[in-house]
Amino acid sequence: MGDIIMLPGLGGSGEGHWQTLWEQDDPTMRRFQPPSWNRPILSDWIAALEGEISRSKTPPILIAHSLACQLIAHWAPSTTSAILGAFMVAAPDPTGKVYLAEAGSFANPPRQRLPFPSLLVASTDDPFGSFDHARRSAEIWGSAFADVGPRGHVNAASGLGNWPEGKAIFERFRAQLG
Repeated sequence: MGDIIMLPGLGGSGEGHWQTLWEQDDPTMRRFQPPSWNRPILSDWIAALEGEISRSKTPPILIAHSLACQLIAHWAPSTTSAILGAFMVAAPDPTGKVYLAEAGSFANPPRQRLPFPSLLVASTDDPFGSFDHARRSAEIWGSAFADVGPRGHVNAASGLGNWPEGKAIFERFRAQLG
């Protein structure tokens, strides 16, 4: 069912990250490639996302982690690309105690509803974004919301491996898209 584009956050989701493991399990998933994973510039990431979407045979599903959630929020209001849906995990809070200093251009995304179905998955103890921030973001974006309990930043450091719980949440979301 359609194209799936993986959108990692800062650093590109390394070897033990669930995004990388999902890609290894499903060769139909592909990763967008911005010029720099470690020195992200919003305009570069938007261009990389548009380029990857243009290679899709069908409207894709986007799977975003962390900084890529903000990428989607910045990009979505101005795109003309057809998107089937966005599965977003661990959206960081640019106004929180801990933020990715090297990602300043991603702060302050437009506060508006996304023009496609979306689901925001949040951990109750994410150091990069409070649970309340995640709930508010889901409301602003018009996203469904999933609470996965205390899973940190829902990354490799969280020890989730292939994150079967997340895969099940994704598959339910994907099934609703038609």
